[in-house]
Amino acid sequence: MSKKKTIVSEVASVAKEALSVVVADYRGLTVSDMTALRAQARKADVHLRIVRNTLAKRALMGTSFECLGEALVGPSIFAFAKTELAASARLIKDFSKTNDKLKVKALSLGGQLLASSQLDAVAKLPTRDEAIARLLSVMQAPIAKLARTLAEPQAKLVRLLAAIRDQKTMNS
Repeated sequence: MSKKKTIVSEVASVAKEALSVVVADYRGLTVSDMTALRAQARKADVHLRIVRNTLAKRALMGTSFECLGEALVGPSIFAFAKTELAASARLIKDFSKTNDKLKVKALSLGGQLLASSQLDAVAKLPTRDEAIARLLSVMQAPIAKLARTLAEPQAKLVRLLAAIRDQKTMNS
């Protein structure tokens, strides 16, 4: 009994800190497949856990992932994204390209239950660094345009003087 309580408390603490979770059916995966998946998960900072559905439902109560309760049927592996919102979706999507036995049941972001068909859309979300880079480029664009606009009269004058010089050297 205490082992079950430990599992529930561990999963609950991971779920409270996670940004997103993907639930998948892992039937048919070999031990070497699971080992490869776990290795990829460590690299992507994704917490993988196989939990019985009854324990998972208890653990997810009171978290933003409580909505996953109805999707918990059959053997389930949970991929909790710790630092990147789409990390678990990317991990499962990439792994399922090479191994078709891993079937996504559902995923959840910000307390919203998403269908398994939404996996591709979530996996395509930019990473934190990519999002910051895009934001900075959008913020920089008006400043760069202003700088070019302010520099244009001087550049035009220089081109005009160069054209006059070239014309005088041709006529000479």
